[in-house]
Amino acid sequence: MESRNPAFRGGAFDQRGGGFGAQPYGAQPYGGGGYAAPGYAPPATRPMTMDDVVVRGFLTLATLVVTAALAWTLVPTSLAAPVLVLALVAEIGIWAFITFGRKANAAMVLAFAAVYGVVVGIISHSYNDLYHGVVFQAVIGTALAFGATLAVYALRIVRVTPKFAKFVMAAGLALIGLMVVNLVVHLFGGDHGIGIRDPGSPLAYVFSVAAILVGCFFLLLDFDSIENGVRAGAPEKFAWYCAFGLVLSLVWIYLEILRLLSYFSGRD
Repeated sequence: MESRNPAFRGGAFDQRGGGFGAQPYGAQPYGGGGYAAPGYAPPATRPMTMDDVVVRGFLTLATLVVTAALAWTLVPTSLAAPVLVLALVAEIGIWAFITFGRKANAAMVLAFAAVYGVVVGIISHSYNDLYHGVVFQAVIGTALAFGATLAVYALRIVRVTPKFAKFVMAAGLALIGLMVVNLVVHLFGGDHGIGIRDPGSPLAYVFSVAAILVGCFFLLLDFDSIENGVRAGAPEKFAWYCAFGLVLSLVWIYLEILRLLSYFSGRD
């Protein structure tokens, strides 16, 4: 069994490494009567439960919210830019270590959430200074998007299939590619890049809506990974990967909703 979320694929939790594969993690050979073959070593950790994901997800999100609030309150406007750059560098470094090194644990995921919270707090403060009240609206919008996506998944209105996962991954890479192109064009003289972030361009509205939808699609992949992990008996530590993925998707949705709402808000 393999997660359909590309972020959780690979050999980190294969059967050889004590993770989950085709056989549920921790399943004893020859039935469940307590007998184990000679030389059989019981699993070093218990299987992941849904409660594990909920608790770790809450801790990760709470850490992000706390550091975002601290950054909002304590970082002066004059230092916002350099602090933001440093936080972005640290965030990308920890993200790469977790994603490619597959070293998700409490320390790494909570450190990522703390640094990411600084980024979110500074960006949110900047938006709220320009468009008063837009941050609260974006938080509500993100909560509604999360609830709606969870309902869509639970009711199986949208089924997460390998083809759907490939589509979501391709759409996400396409959006990131467009943002990079837009930044490069902007840096080399284009006032509004290619228009995907220009409030005066209809393309900006379409791009933000598409980005929000893709963020919700990634949430569907996260839910599928969690459900499959619990069903297959993934090791307890996999819950930290799940929390990591959920926070990434939620912040993506939040930032895109924040930007979209700013297009409809007049500056204070």
